[in-house]
Amino acid sequence: MTAVVGTPDLRRPAVFAVQTLAVALGYYAAGRLGLVRELVVEGAVFTPIWPPTGVAVACLLILGLRAWPGIALGALFVIMSITSLRPVVIGNLIGNTAAPVCAYLMLRKVGFRNELDRLRDGLALVFLGALTAMLLSSTIGVGLLVLTDKLAAHSFWPVWLAWWVGDAMGVLIVTPVLLLLHTITRPLRLSRWKEAVGFALISCALVPLATHSRISLLFLVYPLLIWAALRFQLAGSMLCALFASVMATIAATDSVGPFERLNRVEVMIKLQAFNGTMALTALLLSAVITEQRNTRRSVERACQELVEVLEHLTAGDPPPGRPTKDTQDPTTTKRTEDTKSPKSPNG
Repeated sequence: MTAVVGTPDLRRPAVFAVQTLAVALGYYAAGRLGLVRELVVEGAVFTPIWPPTGVAVACLLILGLRAWPGIALGALFVIMSITSLRPVVIGNLIGNTAAPVCAYLMLRKVGFRNELDRLRDGLALVFLGALTAMLLSSTIGVGLLVLTDKLAAHSFWPVWLAWWVGDAMGVLIVTPVLLLLHTITRPLRLSRWKEAVGFALISCALVPLATHSRISLLFLVYPLLIWAALRFQLAGSMLCALFASVMATIAATDSVGPFERLNRVEVMIKLQAFNGTMALTALLLSAVITEQRNTRRSVERACQELVEVLEHLTAGDPPPGRPTKDTQDPTTTKRTEDTKSPKSPNG
């Protein structure tokens, strides 16, 4: 009996340890993936998209605050894989952990839903989870570089902007995709699979052309985003945005296509402007369309229920859910009959 009662208590630390390790490994894998493509601004190396921030925010939204040790451990793994452990590294570790936690707390404060099926959820993720919370990590990281003389004071703002936008892009692009994978419950209908295959083929042909052509054709991505949002909502638009962002980042780091003959600062500005507007378009447009479809379905259900009630009333039957006289409580019926019956003379 003691063993049976004690089993849940033994499982809780084991489950927590497994979750922490899984979050840390996911963060580390995303970090190594993000380091594949780098840009140099004012002598500082940064990644245009930092996927670990998106992984961290998604893990917190799914698992809650108990995910923060895994985020800290994963950030430590990433930092130790590229540099030695120094005091400035501890500051970066704190900033990389505190920013996602701050994003999680602000999102939960405003009632954020992981399904991203409302416009307010998309706006909250953009302005609170990405743009506001990531100010913390970029300010701490670049500030420590300046304080330790690793970076000149006049280079603070360009490097700070690159760091902040990279972290924000990780939240805008990676977090919705991970939340989608966690909340998806059913496959697309057979008719949609055909359209999805056609959309994927067109995207695989058009996106590389738009991001690698010497002619500036980046605008060709936006009709694809609109198509994906209208037909496949968040799943289609965010996967399309993720693919386009990866292809644009490859072109920017290779200085080809629309990023050719630009200096590093101009490449950073053009790439981040494209990624930012694309992510905002995909996220907010799909949220608006999903919210409108859910509202329409609610109105249709309410109208159907009203039609059923009117049909019963027209037929002389009680509305659904209301008891008939024959199905009333016998105790109530008996009490009513006793009340209405006249008293006997001897009573």
